[in-house]
Amino acid sequence: MIVATSRPLARALILGAALLFAAGGSTVAAPLPIDGHFTLTTLDGRTVSDSDYRGKWLLVYFGYTFCPDVCPTTLSQIGNALMALGPRAKDFQPVFITVDPARDKTEVLKNYMKSFDPRIVGLRGDPDDIESAAKSFHVYYRPRSLGNGQYTVDHSSYIYVVNPQGKFVELLTGDLPGHPLVDDLRKLVKQE
Repeated sequence: MIVATSRPLARALILGAALLFAAGGSTVAAPLPIDGHFTLTTLDGRTVSDSDYRGKWLLVYFGYTFCPDVCPTTLSQIGNALMALGPRAKDFQPVFITVDPARDKTEVLKNYMKSFDPRIVGLRGDPDDIESAAKSFHVYYRPRSLGNGQYTVDHSSYIYVVNPQGKFVELLTGDLPGHPLVDDLRKLVKQE
């Protein structure tokens, strides 16, 4: 897993490294902008896009249900931050986008999401839709064989913050020990 630190420079360096790695190690002249667009399906079968969430701070996290540690930790941190925000939590819409649509069928994802704050929306799509969304956020993910037909999915582990007007503004981590995500979210709301 690729995990960022809370320092802006370190985040930029790690994101740049992830982009280089995802591009096959080729040289990138300048960081590509994150446009943050997606069109995916909710767990109740509705098609939604990023524009459906305008007016709220969008917290986008890519992961998968079989992730042994980073994904559940990050989703728990998002839920804890929402609880700590109290009434201000209404200003945020967290979404979890699976990068493993082959295993994360609707029922699997529904059951998984029950373990976390109900305000976190689970999204899925066919592999092309997931790839398109991931490219829009410059998310790295790649299945890696474990043998005997088993696999894991290596993936970047960032929370992508999109402002209420639909513009990407910040890259956060939710699984950094000792760093309360709620502090970052409070700062965002104060900037508005």
